[in-house]
Amino acid sequence: MSDRDGPTVDEDVAPLTQATVDELADEYGREEPFDLVEREHTETLPRAFAAGEYGRRDAEWVVQWYYRRRSIPDAERRRAEERFLDNDYEEMVDAITGAAAATDREGKLRALTRLTGVDIAVASAFLAFTHPEEYVAVGGREWRALRAAGELAEPYPASLTAAACGRYLDAVTAVARRVDRDLWTVYRALWRIGA
Repeated sequence: MSDRDGPTVDEDVAPLTQATVDELADEYGREEPFDLVEREHTETLPRAFAAGEYGRRDAEWVVQWYYRRRSIPDAERRRAEERFLDNDYEEMVDAITGAAAATDREGKLRALTRLTGVDIAVASAFLAFTHPEEYVAVGGREWRALRAAGELAEPYPASLTAAACGRYLDAVTAVARRVDRDLWTVYRALWRIGA
């Protein structure tokens, strides 16, 4: 069966039922060091980003959050974080506020990827803290977990596009609706599947 024929289910991964998602999300809360600060930022950053009332460190935090929770070599992570710091503050505010105000996913991603050091994956992290009720971050770990659970057919792309990000978000949203949980709860479960 090719990747195009349908999702590949990993028999070691439990189907994403409400009970499984709840159990994994609870495990995330106990085991993941970023849990509390993520919860705080999903409450404070959406209003700040929409209003343009935040400092450079708030925006930098999102980039750091994205890279520091992944298995990325330290030198590569630092280069990525430093690239983001090359952005002019006003351009950064305009891009993030523009993404918060854009009415469609592509417009939001386009506004963010104008920034130095922000690719589609990092833009998805910004959206997760701009509109946490509609977006979660995308990365290889989460994608592979969704695929292993039989919810996404294609492997993580070598180069993440806006269209691929959209397919990922649609799949996460479908799971969230099916199990009657918010996107972040499903995201936390996916992260633990990849642990």
